[in-house]
Amino acid sequence: MPVTERQLAAFADTHLWRVPFDTSPRHMAGPGDDRRVTHVLAAAGWTPVSDPLGSEIVLSSPDHRHSLQFEPRSSTSAWWRLRAQPTDTEPGWYAEFGELVPAEVLAAVAEALVLPQPSEPQDPLTAARDAGWDIDTRGVADSPDRACRIERLREADSTTAWYVRAHDPYRGPQGLRLWHAMFGARAPEHLVQAFVTALADPAPVQRGMHERTAHPGVTQEPSPLSPQQVVDAHTQRIRALRTRAHAARRRPGPRTGPAPVSSPSPLGVSRR
Repeated sequence: MPVTERQLAAFADTHLWRVPFDTSPRHMAGPGDDRRVTHVLAAAGWTPVSDPLGSEIVLSSPDHRHSLQFEPRSSTSAWWRLRAQPTDTEPGWYAEFGELVPAEVLAAVAEALVLPQPSEPQDPLTAARDAGWDIDTRGVADSPDRACRIERLREADSTTAWYVRAHDPYRGPQGLRLWHAMFGARAPEHLVQAFVTALADPAPVQRGMHERTAHPGVTQEPSPLSPQQVVDAHTQRIRALRTRAHAARRRPGPRTGPAPVSSPSPLGVSRR
């Protein structure tokens, strides 16, 4: 089900009434509008498979291999859960993201998932290094303000998992956790690359006046963008992505459907 003009109009109705403020750093910017994520997937042909009257959203990819669950009333610290079922040639994997992860960063992961993979993916920490983050010999990256950390975790079976943590900048890495993100072992590394690249980008994101941020120490300045420009940027991005995703689906490729499993585990969630 593609994003409809009515849904884009609803996004516009929200943001045309908000005075935008340039907000940085991104790891402190707060969640933003979750439709920046769900519109990306809907534009790529993902469909809702959850209760339309529920408080949660579950979207499924056209091949039914991938699913995204958004559970804003979750009793855990993970509000977003991204899953991939195993196929005949690829393993299953899992990623989760906390409540205050910026929607712009999650949207970058969603785009990387639905568009063709880069032919030469980079080390995910390259973008952090280029943005001035400190990287030690263990492969741990700290943001310039020491309020966000990215860790590469080596698993016993030689696979790699990734853990990202934003915390109170006044208390250091051992202080109060503001949000987390986790890419489990075997999660595609180009998705991690997309997440880190968007997170470490020094360009500000826009938040409305009085909109929730992750920490009061965030920097906010009146944006040179008008509300209409903020809306237009989102609309143009979604329409362009819809065209690219449609073209990618029409290209022949390997089988990507999920492999048969003996006892599938249902998501057991409903839709907002």
